[in-house]
Amino acid sequence: RIENNKSLELSKEIFPIDPVIRDCIIDASQRVGKKNIKFSYVSANEDQQQITTIKADKTRIAQVLTNLLDNSINSSQEGVISVKKTIDHDANTMTLSVVDSGSGINPDINPRLFSKFATASEKGTGLGLYISKKIVEAHSGKIWAENNKDGEGATFAFTIPIF
Repeated sequence: RIENNKSLELSKEIFPIDPVIRDCIIDASQRVGKKNIKFSYVSANEDQQQITTIKADKTRIAQVLTNLLDNSINSSQEGVISVKKTIDHDANTMTLSVVDSGSGINPDINPRLFSKFATASEKGTGLGLYISKKIVEAHSGKIWAENNKDGEGATFAFTIPIF
């Protein structure tokens, strides 16, 4: 249905993104089980006290962030999963990054990471990142992933226009 754009109609509204990020982190923290995982949230801008207001589909953006957080939880046994928000005022965009210290991106999956049914997980369907990509692209944004340069874990990020 997503390929036919039947179920991906966006319901855009103006809202502050920070409470949505915090709610997604709180929800994700309920799903860590016995793993020793902590979460952090960082605003990378100097004006980090300022709440960032965006125009987007709140439910869909939360769905993307939740999926990225869940993937980080699934690939990590311990450590910190960081959500970082960066605003580019010149480009009028917001980037959300999820950084973990887990197992990193499987090299066999990496080339088709955002394709349908791409998974190295025994539990997953391989649709989460594909759906996330479709949501981000429907917002005229971009999504990407890379293994961290220090060799530990991965970073998944997406950028969307603020308005």
